[in-house]
Amino acid sequence: MAAQAQREIVSVEDSDESFGPQPVHKLEANGISANDIKKLEETGLYTVEAVAYVTKKDLVSIKGISEAKADKIINEAQKLVPMGFTTATEFHQKRSEIIQIATGSKELDKLLQGGIETGSITEMFGEFRTGKTQLCHTLAVTCQLPIDMGGGEGKCLYIDTEGTFRPERLLAVAERYGLSGSDVLDNVAYARAYNSDHQNQLLIQAAAMMAESRYALLVVDSATSLYRTDYFGRAELSARQMHLARFLRSLLRLADEYGVAVVITNQVVAQVDGASMFTADPKKPIGGNIMAHASTTRLYLRKGRGETRICKIYDSPCLPEAEAMFAILPDGIGDAKD
Repeated sequence: MAAQAQREIVSVEDSDESFGPQPVHKLEANGISANDIKKLEETGLYTVEAVAYVTKKDLVSIKGISEAKADKIINEAQKLVPMGFTTATEFHQKRSEIIQIATGSKELDKLLQGGIETGSITEMFGEFRTGKTQLCHTLAVTCQLPIDMGGGEGKCLYIDTEGTFRPERLLAVAERYGLSGSDVLDNVAYARAYNSDHQNQLLIQAAAMMAESRYALLVVDSATSLYRTDYFGRAELSARQMHLARFLRSLLRLADEYGVAVVITNQVVAQVDGASMFTADPKKPIGGNIMAHASTTRLYLRKGRGETRICKIYDSPCLPEAEAMFAILPDGIGDAKD
């Protein structure tokens, strides 16, 4: 298996491919000036899809773009991007082509019916020491594997808000799959976010990088920790939730445009009201309903015995509510030994 994987991991040199997102420069042929396209790129709109999906209000807020110009840009973009109705048969066909990224644990992959789904947001929440960050590190390597080995044949973008990213862990996982350690590290783009505004700005840079090269995974570990310290009390709750909603919307846009798997981790809070006396597990994920609605799949991680951890499907549009056991091993996430 190791020898098989040694066929080069993605040294993703991008060729001109007919599939995938269309570069925003395509709009030049439709009568949009190069100067206006530069303005779109400066605000993070690097693809025709991004322009087609954005609201007119957002376009008008860009300096130098009038209402008439915004109408023209949106009309031209929507001519190139199918945004109308389609049959369920066609959509089912598209869904059948979705790539799943292996987690490193066969039991966990079975629970997720193949692995982490690309093109959507997967949220993992749980207490400290439940394996959230370790799972992110393992996925950062497995996403680079060939598709027939459970990979995504793409690079990884890793946004770290807690200072817990460790390249040594990536090297250990790379060794397990027989991959070149230096190639694996070169294919992971890392950024440390220092506040919630910076976290948002990094997504604009992420869009630019995804437009240039093939990425399979975007990790944000953790999506909510900076919001807990940047906003205080009930007085700022509304502002916090609006800012968080914008951030999650940007993540979903990247998943839609580039087909990447977005994996975010979330912290938990202990319920201390009277109702907690009657619940077996009084911990709940933070971020409220905004976080709950933005995530496509929600996974609840909790501690088991020793190195074992338990993953439960907390919410999913198509996966049944079930549990699987996995373990944190020296070479990443794997199956629990009996």
